[in-house]
Amino acid sequence: MLVSSIKSFGRYCLFITQVFRIPDKWREFFRNMLFEISKLGVDSIPLVLIISVFIGAVIVIQMELNITSPFMPAYTVGYASREILLLEFSSSILALILAGKVGSNIASEIGTMRVTEQIDAMDIMGVNSANYIVLPKIAGFVLFVPVLTILSMSMGLVGGWFIAKFTDMISVEKYLLGIQAFFNEWYVWYGIIKTYVFAFVITSVAAYFGYYVKGGALEVGKASTNAVVTSSILILLLDIVLTKLLM
Repeated sequence: MLVSSIKSFGRYCLFITQVFRIPDKWREFFRNMLFEISKLGVDSIPLVLIISVFIGAVIVIQMELNITSPFMPAYTVGYASREILLLEFSSSILALILAGKVGSNIASEIGTMRVTEQIDAMDIMGVNSANYIVLPKIAGFVLFVPVLTILSMSMGLVGGWFIAKFTDMISVEKYLLGIQAFFNEWYVWYGIIKTYVFAFVITSVAAYFGYYVKGGALEVGKASTNAVVTSSILILLLDIVLTKLLM
């Protein structure tokens, strides 16, 4: 297993060097990149908004139910909810969710191109297929992922506001005071930096598994599953490393 993992990592590194070449036609690259931004990024906005609103609401409910000490100030619920959203949910947990949506999409799309011999046809024509297919996906998603992160942070706080507004668990004034108390701007940048790394992992790993599919439709499904699992594990490992380096 160790030998297989080392071999896979080496092939992944060679694949990445093949991907990051200067595009033959910049016009084609930018056109493809804009298309990938729309498909991978913009189309993910509804999912991000819905999940963030509900998670923000649940976090506030849980905080209110569990923080009942009279020694804690009233704004603690809003403060703690904001820290959870900024530091972990809107970067790491969101990346795990996007690994399932975006990663499986990329792996299945490229895997289908491989089994239908479209990639082989590009290689025969002298086209750098890895660069032509994969680079716009990586560039597009990495460029757009900060937008998803900011939206997730904002809508998570809005979800908590809904709980304060439409229930009697916490007043709106105390909640707003909590999300403004001791605000550290670096936490926002910390979340964005992490999502840059996670976005690269999601797209490159999914593209790698899809690019090297062998067989038919069944193997494409297996490649999508392997891409999501591997990306999720790497995200969790990198989360620990980045937290240690950046905090």
